[in-house]
Amino acid sequence: MRKMKKLTFVLAIFFLLGSCGEYQNVLNKGKNAERYQLAVKMYEEGEYKKAISLFEKIMGPYANKPQMERIQFMISDSYFQTENYSMASYYFTKFITNYPESSKVQEGAYLSAKSYYLAAPVYSRDQEDTYQALTAYQGFIDKYPNSDLIEEANKDYAELNRKLQFKDFEVARLYYHTEKYAASIQAFETFNEDHLGSEFKEDSFYYSFKSAYELGMNSVLAKKQERLSEAILSYNKFKKTYPDSDYSKEVDGMGLKLQEELNELRESLSTISQK
Repeated sequence: MRKMKKLTFVLAIFFLLGSCGEYQNVLNKGKNAERYQLAVKMYEEGEYKKAISLFEKIMGPYANKPQMERIQFMISDSYFQTENYSMASYYFTKFITNYPESSKVQEGAYLSAKSYYLAAPVYSRDQEDTYQALTAYQGFIDKYPNSDLIEEANKDYAELNRKLQFKDFEVARLYYHTEKYAASIQAFETFNEDHLGSEFKEDSFYYSFKSAYELGMNSVLAKKQERLSEAILSYNKFKKTYPDSDYSKEVDGMGLKLQEELNELRESLSTISQK
């Protein structure tokens, strides 16, 4: 029994070395037809990195041949399967551009968008891949509304859109936390214009009001009356939009302080003008 196991192990080693030797020989010295056949075999067996190396060798020689449609899809998918999403998105985009009538074009369009989606960074970093993913998904959704993949595409699109909204919201909130209140108010106004119906809208109104409150209460005398009045307008806007907000108690207290401060200021200014 031990001899049989040992023999089986030795044969497996020889087989492995033989297959590796065949791959290296075809990769380095094989004819293009041999490389193509082995690349397809490696792809179908899930040996995607080996398939990529072979496909890269024959991209030029097969540029204008019928096999190129298949090659472009397989190398795109190989990069996707090995989680090299930047290269996958690049090749899938080329594939759907070059072969719009292919039976694989719908799948390629979805995987192109998915590649950008998976390459997209966390919200705090540059969002170029996120914007490209949104564009790609929108193109897929518009062109293939009845696709079996439409539900997944819509889900990914919504998640990417939420990430961009959160990034813009966090930028505006950072201005508030760093006491740049005028910039915070402007950033939240822009946020609400750009992201209608956002799930962060109530919070944006809340922090916009708090920024206006701080700006008014701590303003220089020359601008204080105007800024207090603007803060009260912000308070009224919040209350009208979100009358049952969880922030109501805090906001109401701040609104009362604003009105008291404005009344005292007006009285002081009136007294000064009468002297």
